Amino acid sequence: MLVGLTAVGILFLICLGLAVKNWSSSLLPVRTIIVNGEGEVILKPNISVVSFSVVSEGKDVVALQNENNTKINQAIAFVKNQKVDEKDIKTAGYNLSLRYVYDSKIGRSSIDGYNLTQTVTVKIRDLNNVNKILGGLPGLGINQINGPNFSVDDLESYLSEAREKAFKNAREKAEEQVRFNGVRLGRVISFNEGSRGNYPGPIYLEAMGKGGDMGSVLPTIEPGSEEVKVTVTVTFEIK
Repeated sequence: MLVGLTAVGILFLICLGLAVKNWSSSLLPVRTIIVNGEGEVILKPNISVVSFSVVSEGKDVVALQNENNTKINQAIAFVKNQKVDEKDIKTAGYNLSLRYVYDSKIGRSSIDGYNLTQTVTVKIRDLNNVNKILGGLPGLGINQINGPNFSVDDLESYLSEAREKAFKNAREKAEEQVRFNGVRLGRVISFNEGSRGNYPGPIYLEAMGKGGDMGSVLPTIEPGSEEVKVTVTVTFEIK
């Protein structure tokens, strides 16, 4: 009976020892190094968003609507002729409202006419056409323009490139530090991504000149640039 108990005890101690070993090996090693890495990618916007409106007012609502519709339809046709796809043209607003005038003699307001505003948003994928569109719209009756706002199609791909550079930068820093201190770099223990930043800067776009048949001087367009930045923190084992 004592022999049986001794065998069980020995087996228990062996299992306990293995469990302790596995547990201790899962702990972070005492000797580690923590480094920060930074990656930057400069990208140039490839999309521009412009919104434009026809703002009209008048006493005859039907005549007002016809005039406004004619102008906005001509503007949309013009934009399509500038190689803008239909899917990138969206009506963003159609607002008809009453216009009031205050009569101080009777002390009240009365309807004096109507205001109609139609707004269209356009996504321009060929930036060389931005100035042509901006320069040509006023001549078609467009009297309110907002933009252009520049962006990129796939920002995540640029972030991925910046992230790759950041981790490479972190490893280079770690390798340099262990070389200075006479130790060797081991496996990655942990890592995390820190801040991201987008900082606009000017880039000149060669898209200027006279409007040709439009008969107007086109604006010079500067879409700017984006500095996409990613920072990471990596913990390495050192040996």
